[in-house]
Amino acid sequence: MNRPLRIFLDANILFSAAKSDGAIRSLVTLLLEAGHDLRADGYVVEEARRNLLAKQPQALKEFDGLLKRLSVSTTVVPIDPVSRSVLPEKDQWVLAAAAALGCDALVTGDRTHFGKFFGRRIAGVRIHSPRSLYEHLFRKA
Repeated sequence: MNRPLRIFLDANILFSAAKSDGAIRSLVTLLLEAGHDLRADGYVVEEARRNLLAKQPQALKEFDGLLKRLSVSTTVVPIDPVSRSVLPEKDQWVLAAAAALGCDALVTGDRTHFGKFFGRRIAGVRIHSPRSLYEHLFRKA
């Protein structure tokens, strides 16, 4: 593996990593163990927390433990014109935050809004599904 990457985690990744000991939690653990810098911002943290509270409140302790292992920014960033032109409003904040935090990659399970961008770079950030990120980082020959 080359240099560690700065990777932004979308709310659905945070939610999935907290709610069950499955593939997403394993991916996050693998990324951390490989030395990658995992990032989030207050917007995705609050979205994930709100969804966990409504759907999986027993996972909040795991969620709080996960957050301690990430770099979480509380800085509000302006939405850049690129994000505004290609994404619905609620997702514009996610891409804008990933770009403002200098992230190399954004990992999301949102195929509806980000799926057509998987593997592509937008606003300087390469968009990945959990699978494509894993393959990009760990399945290279």
